[in-house]
Amino acid sequence: MRISLTYRVILSALVIGLALIYSLPTFLGKENPLQSLLPNKEVKLGLDLKGGMSLTLGVDMDKALSNSLGQMGENLRVQAKDEDIVIIRPRVVGNTSLRFFLLDADKADQLERIVERNYNQELSIQNRESMGQGRVQYTLAMSEEYRKELRDMTLDQALKVMRNRINEFGVSEPDIRKMKGNRIQVQLPGLEDTERAVELVKQTAHLEFKLVDEEADVDKAVQGQVPRGSELAYMRERRSDGSYDKKPIVLKKQPLMTGEHIADASVAFNRYNQPYVSLSFDDQGGRIFERVTGNHVNERMAIVLDDKVYSAPTIQERIRGGRASITGKFSDKEAHDLAIVLRAGSLPAPVNVLHERSVGPSLGQQSIQQGVTALAVGGLLVLIFAVVYYGIGGVIVDLLLGFNMLIIIAVLAGFGATLTLPGIAGIILLVGTAMDASVLIFERIREELRKGMSPAKAVDEGFARSSLTIMDANVTTILAALILYQFGTGPIRGFAVTLSIGTLASMFTAIFVSRAFFDLWIKRKGPGSSLNL
Repeated sequence: MRISLTYRVILSALVIGLALIYSLPTFLGKENPLQSLLPNKEVKLGLDLKGGMSLTLGVDMDKALSNSLGQMGENLRVQAKDEDIVIIRPRVVGNTSLRFFLLDADKADQLERIVERNYNQELSIQNRESMGQGRVQYTLAMSEEYRKELRDMTLDQALKVMRNRINEFGVSEPDIRKMKGNRIQVQLPGLEDTERAVELVKQTAHLEFKLVDEEADVDKAVQGQVPRGSELAYMRERRSDGSYDKKPIVLKKQPLMTGEHIADASVAFNRYNQPYVSLSFDDQGGRIFERVTGNHVNERMAIVLDDKVYSAPTIQERIRGGRASITGKFSDKEAHDLAIVLRAGSLPAPVNVLHERSVGPSLGQQSIQQGVTALAVGGLLVLIFAVVYYGIGGVIVDLLLGFNMLIIIAVLAGFGATLTLPGIAGIILLVGTAMDASVLIFERIREELRKGMSPAKAVDEGFARSSLTIMDANVTTILAALILYQFGTGPIRGFAVTLSIGTLASMFTAIFVSRAFFDLWIKRKGPGSSLNL
């Protein structure tokens, strides 16, 4: 079906106009006189161009499963207690099962109804064994479906927490995404304080409130004789020179409360102008904290973050209002970073830095200069060759190449994409291959002209016979790019993205926009005028 010249001109002008609007913020920068009228997105420079740090983090899924089982065990104990059922020593077995003792076998049916009512999707009774004296040992297994769901939720939550922390840390334009194998990739362009960023990112920020085991002998615990149900920990004590000493302390293993209900965390100062971290809980957390402190008045409660004991004050009275504080002779920076990780939320499982790479800004600037030089030299040679070989057709090709670059930049900016060195390579490759479609069209038109056709008829036949071939060739390229994107990693994906966008742009300009140029030329010069191809 023949498309009218007016329709071609209007659609071409609309696409090129939109591309220009979305490209301008990238060329002018965010601070420009037109910023209130233009989109606020621009093409971001990747780590290899801007410099900074790249981290590959591995999420400890075994720990996530263990933490979830431990929390379910504590919840089950509380739920059973509310119905006058006593279960003791719930513990995790092999990261897949929960084991505990029921003290009264006569209440087994009642307990199993609680499990069925509250955990029918997560847990199933794997084993029930009578231990004598009215005791029953239960082993509950976590279902495979819930394990898979928990892994997905853990990775999503870790990704969200990581983004919150990086945003509060103040890094502009970070790139944080999930990878296969329970991994997260974090790229922080322009970052200089890499050590502080690594510490901030890798902190689990798992906050626990645990009772101090006052009856335990600390000296024996240090030698390895830790009472059953307790654990040896170390409390941080800051020296005057800024370093830290570790004081051994014995804690009850089972936490009274965790930090999952923290609503806010901020840095505050005491009357001696020493910084500490002030916590506030949500409504549920406030009720739990009030109940916990009310049940353990005159007992010491340790505040443990990532297995480090920051303080262990004595509970003087029931604490209402849902507020607590973490003291520990912090420096201002330490208190600020601690507030960041607590406010952003705790990671559902520990993360390990599997790979760390830093790129200096000078190397990134050199890459930009070399990439721009290659693009300029290659583009100039193509432009000169096109004009020399095809005349007016070469001028059209040069204009189409400019439109292609504009569309690529606009699409990358519109989606907030990151331009990397492989992405620049994809654009440079496109400059060399974008002429393929135009060459096919021009050579077909030349062939029709040699047969004696009029210029108008030759243009019709040239576009009609070459368009299908052009689409077949470019669809193959796009499929290859999609495969690269699906199975490749960051740099390869960047190359695939720019190649795909550029290929689609070249198809549009070669088949649609260039036809508008030819039709306008023929309409202006007359149907019998020479095309000079």
